[in-house]
Amino acid sequence: MALLKKRGDDRVNSATFFTTLTDFADQGEFTTYLQDDFVDGIEGEVKDNGILPASLMTRTFSFLRANDLVWGPAVRSYMLGETPPAFDLLFWNGDGTNLPGRMAVEYLRGLCQKNAFVGEGYDVLGERVRISDVTLPLCAIACETDHIAPWRDSWRGIAQMASTDRTFVLSESGHIAGIINPPSKKKYGHYTSDAGFGGESEDWLKQGQYHEGSWWNGWGEWLAKRSGGLVEPRDPGEGFGPAPGEFVHERA
Repeated sequence: MALLKKRGDDRVNSATFFTTLTDFADQGEFTTYLQDDFVDGIEGEVKDNGILPASLMTRTFSFLRANDLVWGPAVRSYMLGETPPAFDLLFWNGDGTNLPGRMAVEYLRGLCQKNAFVGEGYDVLGERVRISDVTLPLCAIACETDHIAPWRDSWRGIAQMASTDRTFVLSESGHIAGIINPPSKKKYGHYTSDAGFGGESEDWLKQGQYHEGSWWNGWGEWLAKRSGGLVEPRDPGEGFGPAPGEFVHERA
């Protein structure tokens, strides 16, 4: 989006961010995984294979919540002989994908370690872009107990973008459950605030209003005001098989 702004390209009318980090000034629980020794290891891995394997990504994220996602299941299955309970979100969590090696290294070095997008600028296709170059209408959803993209860090990045039309929503629950929260479930609520982005994240929350239920309906209204008219769905032809599609059975 910053690149499109630099080039005067207005094909994108608005943007939505789900549990997104853009400012890495505070690396939080990722600090260990963003030290040179760890990133050097990843760089060596992708140099040999050309990709960052999905298994390595999954293992890294699992160890951010080691008791819940590594040791607890190991004790229950190996030591107690219990069958792990079926849990749909863990299946979602395990559906990883390989990442292009060059992209992974540039992301870790330039955006995470150097925080260049917020600082001196980050080079993309011959243009140096900064977070303040993002000026289009945007809506950001963060999750209250998210350990991968902490909501305060997500808020800080949005606060530095230069859009005059910014909406921030804080959903209850974590990184996945707070997003996959359909209105029919009536499970998790969410916060909105009129505080703006001139202060700190705590100021935003102190002036926030709590709403029962999913944020999806409010997001739908936000999108409708910034989108074109409704159109008939395209004919997918043979498509990818019956829902949810044959491709979901392919594993990285």
